[in-house]
Order: sequence, then C-alpha cells, then structure tokens
Amino acid sequence: MTSANLVVSSGEVTALRLIDLAYSIDLVHAEKLWTERGSTAFTRSSLKSTPPEAVSFGVPPLWVSLGEVPVELSGGTRRATISVRLYDFGLAAFSLRVPCTGQPWAAYVRDVTDLDTRLGPASGAAFWNDLLERVQEVIRPSLVRPTEGGRLDEDHLIATVHSFNEPMDAERLMETVDLTEVLTGDTRPLSRAAKKDLLSRNFSYYVDDLVVLTWDRAFIYEPRGDSDVADVIEVANAQLVEMRYYDLLLDDELPRMYDQVEKARSTASLLASRRFAHLARGLYTLVAEVTELTERVENALQVTEDVYLARVYSSALSLFRVQALSASVDRKLSIIRDTYAALYEEASSRRNEWLEIAIVVLILIEIVISLTHA
Repeated sequence: MTSANLVVSSGEVTALRLIDLAYSIDLVHAEKLWTERGSTAFTRSSLKSTPPEAVSFGVPPLWVSLGEVPVELSGGTRRATISVRLYDFGLAAFSLRVPCTGQPWAAYVRDVTDLDTRLGPASGAAFWNDLLERVQEVIRPSLVRPTEGGRLDEDHLIATVHSFNEPMDAERLMETVDLTEVLTGDTRPLSRAAKKDLLSRNFSYYVDDLVVLTWDRAFIYEPRGDSDVADVIEVANAQLVEMRYYDLLLDDELPRMYDQVEKARSTASLLASRRFAHLARGLYTLVAEVTELTERVENALQVTEDVYLARVYSSALSLFRVQALSASVDRKLSIIRDTYAALYEEASSRRNEWLEIAIVVLILIEIVISLTHA
C-alpha cells in the first residue's frame, strides 16, 4: 500500500497555545466563578486513560469547554471544539481540535499545515487573545498578580490518527507515509540525515501505536485511544513557558540587584547597614517566591509507574530544554542567595562597627566626666 491509497478513517488535529497570565491562579475560586457563570462545561482535569497511581497531576488543573467555532481549511469549513486548562502556577493552555474522518492521507496533511498557518506562531495572536480575554473576564478575581504587558506563550501542533482504512502497525506506517510532511509542513523532500534527525524521537509501546516528537509538532497514532500522550505534551509545554518566564525574570533582576548593592555601599556609613538589611530582605522574598513557584511547575505532573508515558514525558522535557532552563534558574537563584547572605553579613558587620564606636565614645565620655569632677 502507498500513501496515495491510505485514508485516515478517524483522527484529529489539535492546535495548542499556552499563555502565562498570572503569578498563580486560585483554582478553587476560578471554579466557583465559572460555576456562577454557568455557561459551559468544566471539570478538574485528570488523565483519562492512565491510573492515578501511575501518572497524576500535582495539582489538577481546571478544564473548561469554550464551545465550538468554524475553521476555514483548504477542504472547506470545519467545526472545531475549543477548551482551556488553567494551571495553578498561572498558565492557560488553550486547545482547538478539528476532527478528521474519511480523509485521504494527503488531505489530512494539508489540514495539519492549514491549521498551523491559520493559528500557529506566524498567524498572530488575535484569535487566541480574544479567547484569553473571554476567560479572564470570568476568572479575573482568581488571578494572583496578573501578568501586565507582553505575555510569554508557546504553540504546539498535535496530529492524531486513531484508525486508517486498513490495519496498520507502527513500522509499516513509517515505511508507507512520509511523516516529515506532518511534522514540518515542508513539501520538499528532506535529506536522509535531516529526516533521520527529525524522526529520532519516536516511541511505541504496542506494535500498532506510535508517537513522534519535534520541537513544535507531534504525531500520535493510537488505535485504541488509550494513552494520555497529548496531555503529557501539553504539560511539558506548560513547564517550558513557566521556566522561560522565571529565567527572564531573574535575568532582569540580577543587574538590578548589582546596582542596588552598589548604591547601598555608596550610602553614608550610618545608613548603609539599614539599606543592606532592607535589600537582603527583598532578595530573600524574591528567592522564596520563585523557589515555591518553580517547585509547583516541576511537580505539575508526577509519573511513577507508566514507563511508556515517562519516556515520552522525559523526552519532551529534554527536547523543549526545560531541564536546561530549570538549571539556569537554579544557578541564578544561587547567586541571589549568596548575595543576600553576604548583605546580611555586611549589615551585621556595619552594626557591630557602630556598636563598638558607641562603646568607645561612652568610655571616653565617662573618662572626661571623671577627670572633670576630679
């Protein structure tokens, strides 16, 4: 069989847009606010197919249905379902799913490319910003320190096939179709080396399932619909957005910290110790806040017993460089910790100096008074 004869009997294409919108979200409050609104379905998320003891969310996010919208693709107008997951560490993961049934493989590939063109990174943010404003209008009171100005975001496209017009195992599928078209949108043939590199992160548990990961796209073939791979990919992207946020936050904070230390040192000696102590307290608060939130992000998904999902999740984190960003955040936090420890020590030293001077002055005054009386 060739790709020209292959038909996608059942599948979907999903566009993800993940947006950092606040320092954190009170999910209990957000759920209550959505209940009062009562316009669409919502629930606290869990993985659909995997037992909780094998894989679970650290804090279950709030899933909200946002209804349906028409989407113009090359094959005509399609109905797409929209939803959002709200994570407690201040992130909204929007999802738009277009069902695909009875499509030749070439038409399915065109749908993937069309959806990326219309809603991917190059399409702008108008569509997603409208959705974000719609959600924020309801949950705004539950947002802790909403993000002002430019928000960080990430896009990911997931092409999922549940069945073809005939039984297909993973090995035969990779021989029959060129998955690089789905994973890159490039219609020109890739070199052998480029193709090998692009398809290097592929995973199968059964002979007839397949996952292939790239930086901004994924292909999933799961005939039984019994895995939570798409959810795992979403969580890894959510962690990427938040780690990028904290890495940039600390990048901005370090030069500011150095300037504040220099200003404190140039202050009159009498006030320097107070300034050192005040600056140290501010840095301590920053470290505590960032440490708390990064721990929440790192524990967003807990994979214990499902080896297959653990491999996919670990590979996604590595591919998205989440561990590298996490290590960068830890290094910068370490610099700030060392700085506030040094500031406390210097403030204490300055106070001791003034205390010693005060004692010497008091002794001299006492001597002068004694001599005067004599």
